[in-house]
Amino acid sequence: MEESTLYDRVGGQAFFDELVEFFYVAVENEELIRPMYPEDLTESKRWLALFLAQYYGGPPVYGTERGHPRLRMRHAPFRITKKARDAWLRAMTFALENVADQLSDDDLYDMTAYFDMAAKSLRNV
Repeated sequence: MEESTLYDRVGGQAFFDELVEFFYVAVENEELIRPMYPEDLTESKRWLALFLAQYYGGPPVYGTERGHPRLRMRHAPFRITKKARDAWLRAMTFALENVADQLSDDDLYDMTAYFDMAAKSLRNV
């Protein structure tokens, strides 16, 4: 029996678009990390939503359009301190809290663990 992906369980791309919208609402209020993003967040939102959708079992649109994620390389130009990492995690936690009703407890746990691991691995100061 084939196991469904998180992408399928949450109903597809719309979930990731919503998650990312909430994330960037929080980023707007994080003075430490907001300057790391461009003024116009349209492209940033699109790439993050596509990356997360692909990571969680959706179509490979991100990879087709942008190639390998290379997260460390893409974040290397930014000074990611413990405080910056924590600010990013606060923003993502806010986003997850706002979509948690669409997730099973296991999926919420898995996403939280992934974001914690990713944030820790991108710290470079």
